[in-house]
Amino acid sequence: MIISNIEGVKITKISEIKDNRGNILHMLRSDEEHFIQFGECYFSELLPGAIKAWKCHRKQIQNFAVPVGRVLLVIYDNRDFSATNGEFFEVKLGRPDAYYRISINAGIWYGFKSLSNQNSLISNCTNIPHNKSECETIDLDDCLIPYNWVTENVLIR
Repeated sequence: MIISNIEGVKITKISEIKDNRGNILHMLRSDEEHFIQFGECYFSELLPGAIKAWKCHRKQIQNFAVPVGRVLLVIYDNRDFSATNGEFFEVKLGRPDAYYRISINAGIWYGFKSLSNQNSLISNCTNIPHNKSECETIDLDDCLIPYNWVTENVLIR
């Protein structure tokens, strides 16, 4: 079981139904504790070695899973009111051994790095439809977030 140290980040092991013709991979059900409401569901492809970072939503809640490939998800909390302000959480996601749903509350920064030799696929089921005006992106090497994607280490401030 993986537990996040970041306030507002929930991790859920997702069920997988085995089938010799191809497995069924669950993502999110409306009767689950972490379900709030449906906004949209989309897939983001991550090419081998690629990094997509950093992004933060002001209203939208993310529900990520990685059904194909392997990725490193890095989460950073810089919310002034949060008990975990200034903390990072890193988790490797992907099948077969790390098929989890990561639910991330609004106001928390996140980014992804591909760890596969193949394309990875990230699924995201959000609580509201995407709206450019409620999200912010910064470059992966922006000084706001002291993280080095090459060494995968938190930088000394």
